[in-house]
Amino acid sequence: MGMMRRKLGRTGLELSPIGLGTVKIGRNTDLKYPSGFELPTDQEVIKLLELASNLGINCLDTAPAYGKAEKRLGELLPEVPYNFHIITKVGETYDQETGSHYDFSEKAILNSVERSLRRLNRNRLDVVLLHSDGQDIKHLELGALRTLVKAREQGLIHAVGLSGKTVEGGRLALSQGADCLMITLNPEQSDEKPLIDAAKKNGAGLLIKKALGSGHLSGSISSIFKELFAHPTITSAIIGTINTVHLRDNCLALPTEIQP
Repeated sequence: MGMMRRKLGRTGLELSPIGLGTVKIGRNTDLKYPSGFELPTDQEVIKLLELASNLGINCLDTAPAYGKAEKRLGELLPEVPYNFHIITKVGETYDQETGSHYDFSEKAILNSVERSLRRLNRNRLDVVLLHSDGQDIKHLELGALRTLVKAREQGLIHAVGLSGKTVEGGRLALSQGADCLMITLNPEQSDEKPLIDAAKKNGAGLLIKKALGSGHLSGSISSIFKELFAHPTITSAIIGTINTVHLRDNCLALPTEIQP
């Protein structure tokens, strides 16, 4: 099976319409999934990554807030003979004892970028997003995205953007030079839909989180994907799973016109 690649705005990156979210390989506490789960073993992660590549997926989504996910990817990806583009984030970290912590200062962001480079064993990060706590405007006005833009100019990052929670934040990020946005969009959550046109006007790409409602939606996956990918500006829907059957079924639910 393969998938047509979709351009991430003006970045030059071409990503599969489904990206594999990796929160479940690094963290299993304080999450909003319908049921609990055990973290997969190293061999299970390798098999999941191999299947993802065989299905045509070429992009992984991770974050420092996903527990051990970055570190595990850095250790296990060399065991998989495929190349993936990696999306990671800055601004939020997570500790099982104390929960999430947010810091969007220049120092914290640059330290996070350097830490992600080390953990992921990369010389350059493909995409780095601000991992917003909902105060999009505040962090943007204080210069959080500008710090990422500087890192992009220094060659540490290929593309930068915002994983936000508000339309206003998305628009401000675009005006500050964001290459892409990650927005929530599904049949029950459409508040950020106006950012589809805003991204198009700015030549930016769009990544979709919670396309399937983190496992809570009961509607047709095929219908959800058909509506999403009718918009050329939408590049990838990030689907977080460690279930190989679910991953395969989700890929098979893609519209036939974006499967070669």
